[in-house]
Amino acid sequence: MKKSGLKVLALLLAFAGGAAALETVRGGMKLFSAEPSATASAAATPHAPASLKLADPNEGPSHNSFAPIVKAVLPTVVNISSSKVVRTPNQMSGPMFQDPFFRQFFGGDQDGRFNIPRERREQSLGSGVIVGSNGYILTNNHVVNGATDVRVTLSDKREFRATIVGTDPKTDIAVLKIDADNLPAATIGDSSKVQVGDFALAIGDPFGVGQTVTMGIVSAKGRSNLGIEDYEDFIQTDAPINPGNSGGALVNDHGDLIGINTAILSHGSGGNEGIGFAVPVNLARQVMAELVKNGKVTRAYLGIMPQDVTPAIAKAMGRSDLRGVLVGDVSAHSPASESGLQRGDIILEVNGKPVADANELRMTISMMAPYATVKLSLMRDGSQRDLSVKLGQLPTPEERAQLEKDGSGDAAEGVTVDNLDAQTAQQLGLPPSSTGVVVTDVSPTSPYADSGLRQGDIIQEVNRQPVKNVADFEKAMGRGGKEPLLLVNRHGSTLYLAA
Repeated sequence: MKKSGLKVLALLLAFAGGAAALETVRGGMKLFSAEPSATASAAATPHAPASLKLADPNEGPSHNSFAPIVKAVLPTVVNISSSKVVRTPNQMSGPMFQDPFFRQFFGGDQDGRFNIPRERREQSLGSGVIVGSNGYILTNNHVVNGATDVRVTLSDKREFRATIVGTDPKTDIAVLKIDADNLPAATIGDSSKVQVGDFALAIGDPFGVGQTVTMGIVSAKGRSNLGIEDYEDFIQTDAPINPGNSGGALVNDHGDLIGINTAILSHGSGGNEGIGFAVPVNLARQVMAELVKNGKVTRAYLGIMPQDVTPAIAKAMGRSDLRGVLVGDVSAHSPASESGLQRGDIILEVNGKPVADANELRMTISMMAPYATVKLSLMRDGSQRDLSVKLGQLPTPEERAQLEKDGSGDAAEGVTVDNLDAQTAQQLGLPPSSTGVVVTDVSPTSPYADSGLRQGDIIQEVNRQPVKNVADFEKAMGRGGKEPLLLVNRHGSTLYLAA
């Protein structure tokens, strides 16, 4: 039989249900075909091996897939490219630079070394989340810090030059604005409702390879004391967060934005090790509102050094529980000192809400408006009491340094005083309920040294007006005139002194 006749016979056998397998050689490779079954023939592709079990083409997508959520969220996540000019010293030397005439006009040292600044451009990549259809974008401060040019690329490849609305280094949040409307915006969730064990999806542009989605769970909440930012209240997740994911979205299994991806612990490897951190969206929202409204963030200020109540501290203070936050120190001229808050107080509640540790108290106060009045419930000397405090505005580092300089308690020339607590009173042989301020130092050149004021004296009155703390003492001394009269308690006996 001719070859053409064999080909026709082979085709007839294959489609008529013949049982024999036919072998064909194509390009040195053996391809096998066999009789297609009646049920799979419609789905099978030409030359598909009969041993493959093919899915029903009418079957839908996976019922457990995050694909619908990701499809909705991906358009809200953008790529951010920023650049800045950095000036670095470029040291040069040679006979020309040793010439005194040259150094007279251009500087340089005696050895002929001369620094000529050299400019170079640094670029960085990160991610961001569209949170306003009118072009507002949330990202990290470190993605755009110091940038002179910021460009945003959307998921549809459109590129925009962005304006930096404002940045907040203390929380590592920044807000950008691009000139666009009708943009897809993320649905803002409520990070206070996030629970450990919830699903978490991290979306960003790691290493600039393009939009990437990773999955994990919420590993912990309220992570702090990591030394990453000044104000830390991170959501921890094991969803891989890699370089370039900074500023991207952390969403839950509903597709709601619950955090802004910020940092990873990599132990020097530079890559993901399953410990990533995101700024909670509730905190990011509040920072964003301040930046959009004022271009900066102003925070409330209490003026204490908060400490956690450790088991050792609780035992030393005769307490059986670890609730609250210990006041380790009170800053002079602060709202805390003005209201009478004392070192050794334990703050239990703020406006009726319990505070568990120092970081929670710090975050609670920082998220309040400056000059708001708060009600503190505290424990002092074994008894519980309430105290109202009018908060101030967080001072700048320069202002704080000046306050610390001015707040040494030296309201009387050459005299340093501190608040009197029950422990100090007991050490001085006084009843624990004693009030006043304790003299911690008297300069030999002070006029009060000549009047007989000593270290360890308790000043209870200034010009016959009682003083209960340093704030009272400073106010009274300010009104006391040139020669205020002091009532001093010394080892249980009182005497008047005047400079």
